[in-house]
Amino acid sequence: MPLLVDTGPLVALHNRRDPDHERCRAVAESRRGVLRTTWPAVAECMYLLGRFPASQQRLLELIGEGRLEVAEIGDLLERIGAFMTKYGDVPMDFADATLVAVAERERATEIFTLDDDFRIYRIGRRALALVP
Repeated sequence: MPLLVDTGPLVALHNRRDPDHERCRAVAESRRGVLRTTWPAVAECMYLLGRFPASQQRLLELIGEGRLEVAEIGDLLERIGAFMTKYGDVPMDFADATLVAVAERERATEIFTLDDDFRIYRIGRRALALVP
C-alpha cells in the first residue's frame, strides 16, 4: 500500500533549505513503493513552493513518472465535509480532510506528515500513525 503524504513533507523534500528536508528525504528513501497524496495537498505544495519554479516542476514530474500518485476524491466529498465538520474546532483544512478520507477508504494505517493535527484526527476510534 502506498504511503499517504501530506503537504509538509512534499515541500520539505523539494526545498533543500527547509529544516525538515533531510529528515523527510531519509523517510522517502527508506520506504519502498510510491507515495500517495491528493490534489488539494498538491495545490498547497505548489503554492508554498511558489518562489521555487524548478521545485514545482520536479513535483509535477514525480506525478507524471508515477512516483507520486494522486488519489481520486470525487466519491469522498460527503465524507470530507463530515470530517471538516467533526474537526471544525481544530480546524481541519480541506487538504487534511481529503487525506483522512482517503486513508479511511483505503484502510491506510499511517501518514507521512509534519502536521501535529493528524494526532487528533480519528478514523472511527483509530488514529493514523505519523511518519516520521
